[in-house]
Amino acid sequence: MKLRTALGAAIGTAGVATGINRLLSREAGELEAPFPGVSGTYHWRGFEVAYTEAGDPDDPDLLAVHGVSAASSSREFVDVIEALSKDYHVVAPDLPGFGRSDRPPLLYSASLYETFLGDVIDDLVDEPIVVASSLSGAYAAAGSNDTAVESLVLISPTDETMGDGRRPLVRALLRSPVVGTGLFNLLASKPSLRHFHDDHGYADMANLTDETLAYEWRSAHQPGSRYAPASFLGGYLDPDEELGEHLASLDVPITLVWGRDTDTTPVEAGRELADRADARLVVFEDAKLLPHVEHPEKFVDVVTGDFDA
Repeated sequence: MKLRTALGAAIGTAGVATGINRLLSREAGELEAPFPGVSGTYHWRGFEVAYTEAGDPDDPDLLAVHGVSAASSSREFVDVIEALSKDYHVVAPDLPGFGRSDRPPLLYSASLYETFLGDVIDDLVDEPIVVASSLSGAYAAAGSNDTAVESLVLISPTDETMGDGRRPLVRALLRSPVVGTGLFNLLASKPSLRHFHDDHGYADMANLTDETLAYEWRSAHQPGSRYAPASFLGGYLDPDEELGEHLASLDVPITLVWGRDTDTTPVEAGRELADRADARLVVFEDAKLLPHVEHPEKFVDVVTGDFDA
């Protein structure tokens, strides 16, 4: 009888969790474009990858690549797109597994994103300025090795996230159908997203708008949302090759943009990386991992060459 009762309770709990998961997915609805522009689709190795263009196609190309987290998308650049599009033809994709792009239940890896960005640079843009954030900075550096780019502007780039190797049990748990979805929904709840931003993302939480938080929540509750973040939290999206080695091998101008208050990738790491790659380091005061979000006008000036550090 006790076993039967326990099984019944487990089945009931699973049923409730499934119902909650479905309800949240319905509430999120279809994700709209991250910012005004022309929406397009890039067909890449079985993925339908969404991207948004802004600016005159005859202007120099700029590829904007968002970072990686539980709720990432190209909306990360919403505050700088309008200003950048006055001088550049901006192309901002949602990485496979994020935003409005396909999110199949693959075992996502760093090499997938490195290859993806290399192909995007070849196929969607012409010798672009590549702007990339956090972990995607490492992917952009690797993807630029055999492609033609004008320059790199990397925002707090890193090749290491959690710092303790790969965690297959974490990835497997988050990928599991009912429990994994439930755990991911907790991880991607608005209080959890706000906590992450307060801890790592923003020096001033007044810079996190309700619109941004709502879009992140909706992005994190699209079908298949947990699969790429599961690989991220499991350590499988950390590149095998060292970021400094990639940057040092590139024969293009490189600018590193850092927030002074960043603790996950401190400024000292930026200085070491800049020295090794012979890169320019620009440090924004009163900023953490998202200096381009907290100080959009200064960031645009860095990209356009109008900023004096």
